[in-house]
Amino acid sequence: MKSWDEIDFTKVKNKAEGLVGELSATDFLRSKGYKIVQTNFKTKFGEIDIIALYKGVIVFVEVKNRSTLAYGRPIEAVDWRKQQKIRCVAEFYLMNKKKSEADVRFDIIEIVGDSINHVENAF
Repeated sequence: MKSWDEIDFTKVKNKAEGLVGELSATDFLRSKGYKIVQTNFKTKFGEIDIIALYKGVIVFVEVKNRSTLAYGRPIEAVDWRKQQKIRCVAEFYLMNKKKSEADVRFDIIEIVGDSINHVENAF
């Protein structure tokens, strides 16, 4: 067990803020009529924050949460490399659920303070 001196409280704070952001995002999606299928789907390839179903489309959602815009918009953190990782995890999910023929979409929800911006078909 780590002593208090060994705990990285910045990581703990960031993890907690991320969880709060993901909860806000799932509540937001539910209010728009999305059915949340799974959250925090993890594989050896990476993780998808939210998998939802909306009007017959499987929606893979990346959630980015920031307290301010000091380091840019949250959506800017989802670069090409991150998009490829999400696609790889989504493909793994679809193969394992035997839904390789399903219609899919990749969205980003960016949260800044109390403001939520849902970008459909982000990539």
